[in-house]
Amino acid sequence: MAAVRGYRRAAVAVAAARPGGGGPGRGPGPGPGPAAEPAPQPVPEPAAPATAVLYVHWPYCRKRCSYCNFNAYVVPAVDEAAVRACLVREAHTLLRLSQVHRWVHRGAHGRVRGPSVPTCNSPPLPYSITSVFFGGGTPSLASPHTIAAVLEAVAGAAHLPGSAEVTLEANPSSMDTSRLTGFRAAGVNRLSIGVQSLDDAELQLLGREHTAAEAWKAVEAARGLFPGRTSIDLMFGLPGQSRDAWAQGLEAALGLCDDHISLYQLTLERGTALAAQVRGGTLPLPPQDLLADMYQTARTVLVAAGFRHYEVSNFARKGALSNHNLSYWWADQYIGVGPGKGVRGSQGHVCVAMCLLNSVVPLPTAAGAHGRFMPRGEGSCSREARVQTPEPVAWMREVQSQGHGTRSRVVLSPLEQLEEVLTLGLRTDEGVTHERWGHFSPQLSLQAVFGVPGEARVLQEQGWLLLDGSGLRCTWAGLAVLDSLLPNLLCQLQRHWALPGAHRGGTQRGTDTDGHGGQNVGSVSGHNG
Repeated sequence: MAAVRGYRRAAVAVAAARPGGGGPGRGPGPGPGPAAEPAPQPVPEPAAPATAVLYVHWPYCRKRCSYCNFNAYVVPAVDEAAVRACLVREAHTLLRLSQVHRWVHRGAHGRVRGPSVPTCNSPPLPYSITSVFFGGGTPSLASPHTIAAVLEAVAGAAHLPGSAEVTLEANPSSMDTSRLTGFRAAGVNRLSIGVQSLDDAELQLLGREHTAAEAWKAVEAARGLFPGRTSIDLMFGLPGQSRDAWAQGLEAALGLCDDHISLYQLTLERGTALAAQVRGGTLPLPPQDLLADMYQTARTVLVAAGFRHYEVSNFARKGALSNHNLSYWWADQYIGVGPGKGVRGSQGHVCVAMCLLNSVVPLPTAAGAHGRFMPRGEGSCSREARVQTPEPVAWMREVQSQGHGTRSRVVLSPLEQLEEVLTLGLRTDEGVTHERWGHFSPQLSLQAVFGVPGEARVLQEQGWLLLDGSGLRCTWAGLAVLDSLLPNLLCQLQRHWALPGAHRGGTQRGTDTDGHGGQNVGSVSGHNG
């Protein structure tokens, strides 16, 4: 699986989230970090409501890693032409449904009017796809022709700026130089490489196809073709792994990496080979205190090497942040194309973003293709959570018959959207800005919810949170224990939302919610591509 990642999964019910860290960590307690907590350097504001990012899921792998329970399939042969045609068709369908494909023009006083065919003299303001991410599975097993066909379809159906970030997940075992050159020619401009470890024994334990030497060779080749835009994934918390072994691996990675590193703590998922070995007593797991120390060691080492810890599991220097992944944490619209797998909450509705509070994997990568967007093409102004059919053959059959493979869709209530803004935004060092919160809640401010006596005030006094003119964010220590903070913050938000008149007022800019919260609107009507 390309860039295969182990990750921590929170309990399905938010209230059941266990203590620990948003990356691994203990419950609240003293933690290392800077003495002062200045606001981090700002990153670009979230995409406008008329924009979205696109996730494309390639579900196939050559083999399943020992820890993997992602939506990935090992098959004798892949009908790539059929898969490619379905990816292209579904992309067309969902882009038209979201109406991200439309163009508008500035009218008098700079106000937006349209949609229309470009006719006025002023420059058009496009409804655009701002980034594309090919995940899996192992998308580097797809041919460059398939990647190019999908990108051409997106560019034909929507505005895809030349500067848009286009990321491909890749395995060291399926990314020789000629293949990488083909991906670059197809339009890929960023790679995320599933190195996972630079130790052969650890790679064998994880069931990876590549060796440490092959990982070195692959990353060096990628850096030559994608300088400054090559990310590597590393895993820690492996059975039998020591603190010293992890520290040595980090130092080795610093000698290899480009300007972006993602760190993932191994989670033993039910049904995986590695989980069975641990349950059977043949492999030991590191204790929680050691996991916490590993995470803190990584933070300290990477920050000292010039990396910014900009999100729970992600580190970048020289401005090499993943714009696509930031769009998830900012609660921007995203569209998922390809086979998907959803997570259902206690009320039966899809709640991937709410459930994966501590997932350190971008959400569609963790769950297969799913999305959060407004189906304006149906006349709707409500943001929906959508999940695609998981099994590839069934998904292709549905795309061929009706233009898409959307299995379920749920209208998100205004409160559910704010819960996602909070849980996802606090994963970043920037936190939830006042402006971003205001896009979703013009009537109920961050200050009104979290600046009053209550759980958030206590967490601020204890040094875990900051609420100031920039917004609400975790301190250095708080970011490591985010999952122990979120249940209290969510309870406080829910209490304030329930107060009479707390959120009464005008249309919610950025969400355009019609108020029918939590309504399951069933299967999707056909929108043939």
